[in-house]
Formats: sequence, C-alpha cells, structure tokens
Amino acid sequence: MGGRAVRARRARRLAADAALLAVALAFAIPLVWLVLSSLNPEATLRVRLPESPTLGNFSAVLTDDITFTPMLNSLLLCGGATLVTVVCAALAAYPLSRFRARFSRPYLLTVLFSTCLPITAVMVPVYGLFVQVNLIDTMSGTALFLATAQLPFAIWLMKNFMDGVPTVLEEAAWTDGASWWQTLLRIVLPLMGPGLTVVTIYTFIMMWGNFFVPFMLLLSPDQLPASVSVFTFFGNEGSVAFGQLAAFSILYSTPVILLYVLIARRLGGGFALGGAVKG
Repeated sequence: MGGRAVRARRARRLAADAALLAVALAFAIPLVWLVLSSLNPEATLRVRLPESPTLGNFSAVLTDDITFTPMLNSLLLCGGATLVTVVCAALAAYPLSRFRARFSRPYLLTVLFSTCLPITAVMVPVYGLFVQVNLIDTMSGTALFLATAQLPFAIWLMKNFMDGVPTVLEEAAWTDGASWWQTLLRIVLPLMGPGLTVVTIYTFIMMWGNFFVPFMLLLSPDQLPASVSVFTFFGNEGSVAFGQLAAFSILYSTPVILLYVLIARRLGGGFALGGAVKG
C-alpha cells in the first residue's frame, strides 16, 4: 500500500510538471520566434534558426517614419496620460481612504463598475464628442481619454496602498501645523512609494499597448504612436514583413522592460513603516 501511494504521488507530480512545462512552452515559443525572426532576413511564421543571422531587419526599421517618430509619440502620449492618471488617482484615493462617508461605498462600487465597461462600447459617443469640441486628431485629447479609461482601476489600486499608511503620522503632522496637501505630498505619497510605482507601471503598460484608442482618435500619420504604426509591416494581398515586424516588436517592448528593470528594486522594497510609527 505504501509503495502504491508513493507511485500515485509521483504520477501526480509528473502530471503537474508536464502541465507546467506545456504552459511555459506556450509562453516561450512566441518569444523564441520573435528573437529568431528578427535575425532572419527570410522569416516566416515558422520557428526556425536563421541560416545567415543578420541585423538587417533592425537597420530597416530604425528610421524616423517607422520607429523614431512613432516611439516618441508613444512616449509623449503614454507618459502624459500616465502622469494625469496617477495625479488624479492620488487626489481621489486620499479622501476615500481617510474619510468615512455614506457615499464612499456607492462611489467605489460605481468606479468598479466603470472598469467593466469595454472601450468599444463608449468609442462612438466619445468620437462624436471629440469632433464637437475639436479634440479629434490631437495628442492632448487622446491622452486625456487614455487617462480617463485607466483612472477607475488606478483609484482602486491607489486607495488600497494608501490604506496601509498609518493615520497617526498624518495626525502628528497636523499637530505641527501641516495642511492636508502637505501631508499628502510629504508623508503619505513618499511612504507608499512601492504602491505608487505599481500604479504607475500598470497604467503606463496598459496605455503603451493600447491600439484601438489612438487608431480611432488620431488621424494624422505624423502623430500616430508605435502601437498603431505597426500597420507599416502589413502590405497588400496579405503579405507581411515578418522579420521587420519581429525587430520592431523587440524595439517597441524595450521601453516597458527598461522601466520595470529600473524600478524593480522599489517593487520589492515593501512598506517600511515599522520604525516610522515608533516614539
């Protein structure tokens, strides 16, 4: 009986390992194709080693029209929208976290419901509104809409992180004559640095990969971000420059990867509030 139980546990472990390996391969194969195809001048949808690896695909896409201008547009668009989202989320989350009122829970539930609305359901009225107020084909209008779309979830995240900051620190600052604005800027936000980082990264990544919104609201080719300029590699009659598409995809992913690497230490730092509340 004991040997049978050991064999059964071993079989379950092997099945679990095989399932995890299959999931890992499902994620790894597209990444392997991306790297190999970017070095292959004759890349197709097949995953294969290039016969003569070359950086020609990168040279072909590193131009102002294909990469540099769209990437700059993406940085300006997503960076500005992220800044607006984080600032508004902090201002909205602070009273929701610190003050208890009858409308707080209905307000939070309304915010939660708004995160469930698909972006395609509101694009038609938004497009009509943007035409009336002359915000169509403008970077500022598109950034404001991106910020609005990400704001509900950012408020939820920001409030949860802000709840972890002890209110006793704010009360001590108020005793010393600080205003609520000074308390928010000098005490609450610095102490919730990892949470602020998480909200910033999540918001930026969600905006960076957004294709539909800038595709609908931006009309001028010189204002299109990199998420939309990917159409450059899709030619007529179904032809696709797979090698250049893979090289562009790697370049397009680089800013997000660098952003995460640069601030990954803060994500693992946690909230070191233990010593702050002593004395």
